[in-house]
Amino acid sequence: MKKVLVMCTGNSCRSIIGEALINAKLDNVEAFSCGVAPSGKVNPNAKKVLEQNGIWKDEYHSKSLDEVINEHFDLVVTVCDHAHETCPMFPRPVKKIHVGFVDPDGKDFAAFAETYKEIESTLLPKVKEALGL
Repeated sequence: MKKVLVMCTGNSCRSIIGEALINAKLDNVEAFSCGVAPSGKVNPNAKKVLEQNGIWKDEYHSKSLDEVINEHFDLVVTVCDHAHETCPMFPRPVKKIHVGFVDPDGKDFAAFAETYKEIESTLLPKVKEALGL
């Protein structure tokens, strides 16, 4: 089982959607997410788009890197420029890639649905490639 960490700034939209999509769509890959400055909540529209696509899990929540730093990740993915620029050092060497997405926070539900589609079509193939799947 490969482990992937999806990071963004607030861990309320993009990284949660990425975590859920990886867990739902990629075999033998377990995803986690965190934020460099976590908001402490999942955006209601992010939760709604995951529910509509049947991949929401109640354990998804906004968290800091401290909550996941001791996991042995095979890959770290940053999905916003701020997280990419401030990506912290990990206790062990880990492969990192950056795949940026526009933040839908503060926009209507359609923006979240579009972000979901973009993450599914762009992020998943890049994660598979980076993991050699």
